[in-house]
Amino acid sequence: MNLRRQLLLVSLLSLVLPWAGCQFIRETESALREGQKQMLSGTALAIADSLSQFPDEFSVTEVVDRSGELYGHPLSSIPLIDGYFDDWSIPPESLRTMRGVDGPISFAIGIRGQHAFLYVDVRDDRIVYSGPGANVVAEDIFSDRVVLVTGNETEITSLFDFVSEAPGSLVAINRTGDQRFAEPRILAHWEDTATGYQLEARLPRHLLGSHLGLVVTNTKSRDDPGIRSSSYSGRLPGRFAKTSPLLQSVVAGYAQPGLRLIVTDLAGWRLAQAGDASRSQPDSQTDEGISRWMRLAYSMLLEPGKEALLAEPHPSGREQQNYIAQALNAKADTSWFRSRSDGRAVVAVAQPVWSGTVQTGVVILQQGTDAILSLRNQALTRLMNFTLIATLAVVAVLLGYSSWLSLRIRRLSNAAESALDGDKVDTDLPSALANDEIGDLSRSFSSVLRQLGEYNDYLRSLAARLSHEMRTPLTIVTSSLENLDHEPLTDEAANYTARAKEGAIRLQKILSAMSEASKVEELMENADSERFNLHEALTSTVAAYGDAYPDRKFTCESDSSDVDIDGSPELIIQMLDKLAENAVDFSAPNDPISIRLSSDTKSALITVSNPGPPLPDRMRTQLFDSLVSVRDRGKDKHLGLGLYIARLIAEGHHGSVSADNIDDGVAFEIRLPVAGSRQS
Repeated sequence: MNLRRQLLLVSLLSLVLPWAGCQFIRETESALREGQKQMLSGTALAIADSLSQFPDEFSVTEVVDRSGELYGHPLSSIPLIDGYFDDWSIPPESLRTMRGVDGPISFAIGIRGQHAFLYVDVRDDRIVYSGPGANVVAEDIFSDRVVLVTGNETEITSLFDFVSEAPGSLVAINRTGDQRFAEPRILAHWEDTATGYQLEARLPRHLLGSHLGLVVTNTKSRDDPGIRSSSYSGRLPGRFAKTSPLLQSVVAGYAQPGLRLIVTDLAGWRLAQAGDASRSQPDSQTDEGISRWMRLAYSMLLEPGKEALLAEPHPSGREQQNYIAQALNAKADTSWFRSRSDGRAVVAVAQPVWSGTVQTGVVILQQGTDAILSLRNQALTRLMNFTLIATLAVVAVLLGYSSWLSLRIRRLSNAAESALDGDKVDTDLPSALANDEIGDLSRSFSSVLRQLGEYNDYLRSLAARLSHEMRTPLTIVTSSLENLDHEPLTDEAANYTARAKEGAIRLQKILSAMSEASKVEELMENADSERFNLHEALTSTVAAYGDAYPDRKFTCESDSSDVDIDGSPELIIQMLDKLAENAVDFSAPNDPISIRLSSDTKSALITVSNPGPPLPDRMRTQLFDSLVSVRDRGKDKHLGLGLYIARLIAEGHHGSVSADNIDDGVAFEIRLPVAGSRQS
């Protein structure tokens, strides 16, 4: 991983700062919410104390079986008695259900002013009417019907029968004790549907007792008494829970913007409700103008809570939340809810209501956290904006800094690699004057390269020095051996003398090879340049190679016979000799050695290729240096000066020489400028 990516990853650690900020805002919101809970708890306790003086309004002081209880929903408007539910001011979820013969039966009871309203939706595969002219008041007739049963804790006081001759308005039958008569104060309407029928009725509230139940009879014919479905079990109907006008007026005095107050009895039925826990002010600082990604960020960063819709009053009229259940069991409790759509939160507390030592109900306070939400949204918005700007700035600065460091290191690396390309070692590296670690590294490289250059110069001059220093002792040894030839020697001594002469001759050849490089340098400085045809020189030279190396197959190819260059023909041929000798040394008998000439308008290219072992990768850049050799076979020892001499000649003619591996061996390329193409 490069330095830029490393610093980019390091820059991502700056995200720890916004995370810590979000944690702080989260803790602050929790603390504010807890403070709001405590405030609401104190308010709820005060309201509960004021409601303790109305024990009779709570109707019940002990918990009994609630399965058959019905609730009268307060209606905000008077529905039209037409057999339809669409004009009732309560949601469809408020409908109660009970099991019927042909399907579920849905019903609801509403309260508005001095009237009670009844709605029943019955699933009935076959509707049986009482028939035209039937005297339903005087006698019982088998037909589909709805009966509203009312009474008190000890007995049933009245039954209201809804029996229809046909769809439309009908007259309810009041059965009180032994009396049976039409009830003109009740307005009712029967409406057929695709799945059965619907009944809607309006009754005076004083006709209903403290207990209320619903019975639906489903018959298949006028001879069939039918099957009854009831909203209660047992002999008596369940309690009829409804709102208390007195409690409603009391809690209305405590209503405040953004505060909802609910009073329930011990069963959880709502007896009074006032206020609204929605926003206290339609301010755009809460959620309007907040983008979708901000809301997503809120849901990810902030403490999760139950959905805010759960804080709404239950459609059935009976509050059953866990915190309310705790209060119904005489233990005050709190809870809170958060909207997933806009982040709005609602804090709720439930406080038991006592009349002396007896619990009569529960008071519930719910308040929106608009102020907290606004402060939190503003803080989060500023935090995210500042964080985004700061993070982008940090990333940009670190990327710029890493790019600058990478550039300095890359320049130092390129300079160090190119320092050994020429004859002299370049020790002038970039960033050498810097006072940081890269400057120290550059100075260390310069020191190493300086020592390497001195050692390289020593190696280059070693051959000439050895040749000069050893030539005189070698001459003495050679002359002494020649003088011994004129002295009488034993056969054994003559044999030793012959071996010594062979060694001296071999040493003389080595010294000649060592001094050849320095001679070439002198020749390059003093040689007279002339223009000659490279094609002709190359052709004649390759023909001579065939005679000099009869066990190799030399071939010469040329793309053009008119290639002139400026230089020394003798030195060019000497360079080709070195390359040809190298090709012979690394090829096997009868191997082909190809020499090819090609040219363009600026340069001529000579390629010498031969089969053999490939060049080691590490030696490609050092192959043309002095005293470097990759030979590992043959009887003759080589000092590694042949290719070095070839490079000196090529560079002396303003050209270059290189080597590379090919499919079946090695190819050497000499590029020389053609005559007239080199600018002075």
